[in-house]
Amino acid sequence: MQGEVDPTWTRVRYDLPVERVARITLARAEAANAQDYLMLSELNEALDVAARDDTVRVIVLAADGKHFSSGHDLRDRTDIGDLPTVGVQCHFDADGAEGYMAREAEMYVNLCWRWRNIAKPTIASVQGKVIAGGLMLVWPMDLIVCADDATFSDPVVAFGVNGHEYFVHPYELGGRLAKDMLFTGRAISAEEAERHGMVSRVVPRAELEAETLALAAHIAKRPMFGLTLAKQSVNNSLDAMGMYTALQSAFGLHHVGHSHNRLVHGSLVDPDGIDVIRSEA
Repeated sequence: MQGEVDPTWTRVRYDLPVERVARITLARAEAANAQDYLMLSELNEALDVAARDDTVRVIVLAADGKHFSSGHDLRDRTDIGDLPTVGVQCHFDADGAEGYMAREAEMYVNLCWRWRNIAKPTIASVQGKVIAGGLMLVWPMDLIVCADDATFSDPVVAFGVNGHEYFVHPYELGGRLAKDMLFTGRAISAEEAERHGMVSRVVPRAELEAETLALAAHIAKRPMFGLTLAKQSVNNSLDAMGMYTALQSAFGLHHVGHSHNRLVHGSLVDPDGIDVIRSEA
């Protein structure tokens, strides 16, 4: 069975660059691939196409432009009711914390966890900056190949919250480096990320596409069922360590931070955080 690419997508692009490999490319370079709800929805649809295509064994997620993703598009005003949903969340238009928490649970946690559990190997091909919410596009992928200019940061503690919503930082970085990243807001280099096991390979920027596709093509020679069983075995091991429970706990604390900020500052985030982050950029 082969999936059908939607010609109306504006935030992502889909192609089959080598045999048995599908590539989905974030196509919003003019906004440094800031992800709005429409991008997340289209990415989810594109991943479904690749997952359902029997000729595809490996899925690559890449991005146009200088930076992989600058994080959440804070100007996004998309009505989630206009987009297809995949989870069991509801009451998106409810007042107060109820509606906002439901929207974030659906568009961030539910989508990321769904992508993490796709039965096919996935590879993120990363260049430039990956900031805060941009990490939730990278971390659900099985492998990460990044250019030597790639950096990874989550500076949002300055906003009075504990980190971006798909909170798997300790599993990706280890506890010490996760705290360092969050407490300081500093960017983790590609080399440091590789040293701590967060990324699979670091390559020169000019070789990123070729190296990623070569890895994907190599993996795609393996039988699909063997790949699926190996992936599930590793994911089951992480689940036995409490990954999903820890994620949900951190997501709840994230919304305690939002509620606190609403009471104290009248907004979802501490507005002073903007100046703090800009001064350290």
